[in-house]
Amino acid sequence: QVQLVESGGGLVQPGGSLRLSCAASGSSFSIYYMGWYRQAPGKLRELVAAITRDGSTNYADSVKGRFTISRDNAKNMVYLQMNSLKPDDTAVYYCNLKTLGRANYWGQGTQVTVSS
Repeated sequence: QVQLVESGGGLVQPGGSLRLSCAASGSSFSIYYMGWYRQAPGKLRELVAAITRDGSTNYADSVKGRFTISRDNAKNMVYLQMNSLKPDDTAVYYCNLKTLGRANYWGQGTQVTVSS
């Protein structure tokens, strides 16, 4: 089993910044990718950003140029730097990890609220 623990969420004003962190721990495993999803009330969970083992990244069109995903492979950590935040970014953000064995793991989520 793999456990994911997110941190860094909170309340921020429009135009502000937050940095989310996700720590993976557990038995030995090999990571295929780590990423961030988000889910707003009444909406489907959507991919925000992902980073593969070789460092390749993907972003939702709505966050390109504002969010940056990064990873520390040695520490099994993934980060999401969120700048120029908008009210539409308000959601619960979930860390996701997929192993080479095709297992899929989720964190409990961290609330991000962008409001004046």
